[in-house]
Amino acid sequence: MIDAIREWFRRVTKSYQKRSIQYMISISFTIVAMVGMIFLGLTLYLRFATSTEQMVKEDNRRVIEQVNMNLDTYLRNMMRVSDAMYYRVIKNVDLADETIDAQMNLLYETNRDLLVSIVVVDDEGGLVAASPLSILKKTVQPNGQDWFVRAMGKIENLHFSAPHVQNLFEDPDYRYRWVVSLSRAVELTSSGNVRHGVLLVDMNFSGIEQLFKNVRLGGSGYVYLIDSEGEIIYHPRQQLLYSNLLEENNHAAVHYEDGNHVETFNGRERVVTVKTVGYTGWKIVGVTPMADITADYYHIRTFAVFIIFFTMFLMVFANLFVSSRIANPIKALENSVKELEKNNLDVNIAVGGSYEIQHLGKTIRRMVGQMRQLMEDIVVEQEAKRKSEFDALQSQINPHFLYNTLDSIVWMIENERYEEAVTMVTALARLFRISLSKGKTVIPVNDELEHARNYLTIQKMRYKNKFAVSIDAAPETLRLETIKLIVQPLLENAIYHGMEFMDGDGEIRVRSYVGEDGDLYIDVEDNGSGIPEEVCGTLLTDETRVRSKGSGIGLRNVNQRIQLRYGEGYGLTILSEPDVGTTVRIHLPRHSYDEAVKGGDVK
Repeated sequence: MIDAIREWFRRVTKSYQKRSIQYMISISFTIVAMVGMIFLGLTLYLRFATSTEQMVKEDNRRVIEQVNMNLDTYLRNMMRVSDAMYYRVIKNVDLADETIDAQMNLLYETNRDLLVSIVVVDDEGGLVAASPLSILKKTVQPNGQDWFVRAMGKIENLHFSAPHVQNLFEDPDYRYRWVVSLSRAVELTSSGNVRHGVLLVDMNFSGIEQLFKNVRLGGSGYVYLIDSEGEIIYHPRQQLLYSNLLEENNHAAVHYEDGNHVETFNGRERVVTVKTVGYTGWKIVGVTPMADITADYYHIRTFAVFIIFFTMFLMVFANLFVSSRIANPIKALENSVKELEKNNLDVNIAVGGSYEIQHLGKTIRRMVGQMRQLMEDIVVEQEAKRKSEFDALQSQINPHFLYNTLDSIVWMIENERYEEAVTMVTALARLFRISLSKGKTVIPVNDELEHARNYLTIQKMRYKNKFAVSIDAAPETLRLETIKLIVQPLLENAIYHGMEFMDGDGEIRVRSYVGEDGDLYIDVEDNGSGIPEEVCGTLLTDETRVRSKGSGIGLRNVNQRIQLRYGEGYGLTILSEPDVGTTVRIHLPRHSYDEAVKGGDVK
């Protein structure tokens, strides 16, 4: 099967290649236009669908927020009644001397549109005061009611109940009202003695119904209210729920975080928006069927398909006309290029057609005269690049250094100097780990200095501590970028040339710092014999010098690597005085390595 497909594809490709340029342009433009229009149509459709869904979610969120604000205002009115009753009435009255009935009745009358009753009972459930009704039913024990137990259980909190029928008092009108209760523990004073009691404020549930009754989300969306246990406080189809004729996903919604969620319930996908009423633990839940959101998708799809096919029909004719105007001048230019392929630089380049094709023909004419010189320049540049890469590679892996180090390790092991051998092996491993650096040529300063530290550790042990070493790095330089392996060659020169005649008095110091000009500097200093002035001036410029030992990279190559990356304004500076010492200074721009990594400039 696969072979058959490959053969068919080969034949189609071969047949396509044999067609005229006009045919190829027409077919190619048509296919591109077709793919582009289909892609654009799908993108716009998906974008519209996503935007529509996000818009619906945002609208739902705003509606739920508004409902929450209204409910919050309603509940806070209830809390203000409770606070007024407690702090302005109960707290200021000694029940042994006076009653609170008058003040309670006044508070009830002021808020009777919201309230069903206000009740105060003592810690044993005995009635202290109540309004508007004041005769308890003989069968009712307030201290056994849920609102009483909850208030006495956590005396510092306000407690909101689920909707229920308040049936505490003898009502001559035999009214049974749905209420939401707010209960709290209070302190009752009698003859100077303080005991606990409970203040109960019953709010008419119809007020909450009015807040939710007319709220709609889209075509068939709705809003309902649940408590912290997932029990329904309000639902627009509450009777159907109580009759088990309708199901709601309220027990799952109670675990949702505030915001928008997509769920599948009873085989239907829907968007659920949740908002928690802070101090009650209640949740406002908005439900919008996904079918409401996608109802207009069919018309959008039909319109998009029509636009795509109509545009494709126009593009076919447009492509035929454009291809005919482009094809002939290109064919003539192609024939001229074929002559150039035969190294016939005297060919008369055809210039015709549109402005672009004419410009192309004139450009080819000018290009022919520059081709040979350009190729020569490219060859020279590539040779220089390969040479630089070779030298850099050579600096990373110095066979003589590796062999000498391994011989030293073997000698230490044979002489049972195991700690020194372990130290040298560890330093060698870290040395080559940083040398590789996953192929990167740019590393942070702290890695370059760590590489130098490992190299010096090995050399000190090989040379039996013939010289002292110190590495001092300013903290602000550690995460700046530097080119890999530019310090080691300088240390090699300092060891091989500066420390040659030292006998325990040698000193090498590596120092990184930020100069007054804001750039990065790395100094490699030694107290060796120094470099004669006539030699010092040619170390970075004389390409004829022969390198007898060291890694082979040399100071000049380090200088070239720096300038190739950062420009002529950077590189090495050699400061030397015979019999005093030598300082080789590396000058680099102050670039953050971390920012270079984020910008993809580290390779």
